[in-house]
Amino acid sequence: MKMEPLTTIVATAIALGAATGLTDTTKQAVLDAYKGLKTLITSRYHVDVTAVENKPASEVKRASLAEDLDDAGAGADTELLTAAQQLLDAIHTLAPETGAVIGVDVAGTQARALEISRIQSTGTGVRVTDSTFQENVTITDVRAGTQEAKDPHAARQ
Repeated sequence: MKMEPLTTIVATAIALGAATGLTDTTKQAVLDAYKGLKTLITSRYHVDVTAVENKPASEVKRASLAEDLDDAGAGADTELLTAAQQLLDAIHTLAPETGAVIGVDVAGTQARALEISRIQSTGTGVRVTDSTFQENVTITDVRAGTQEAKDPHAARQ
């Protein structure tokens, strides 16, 4: 199994934390973990996370943040990884809807064939688990993703 680079995990945590911070139902533990990770990034590595905060669903912005963290030498920082994992754990436990951007989630399906087309997603477009195909299944025209935040600066406050 391929392990994601530390900086990619951190960039994902910042994106999900920013998106979580923009909702009215954010739990204090998520916000605290987000602010802790952001402070660690900005004070230790002097890397700006504003672009990801403004567009948390943007893969390009996340990749750019991961690259900036790599360039700053954050790639082996276990304290940074721990802070990112704490944020991701808090999101998973307290705001699981934040990371659940799945266009099609197929589980326990039996069919002869699976045909999927015209999928648009900012997250996982299609997820198929525990399925057997003996009959035809067709899935088309699926759009999934996060809504644009009304106030993208709220997470930074």
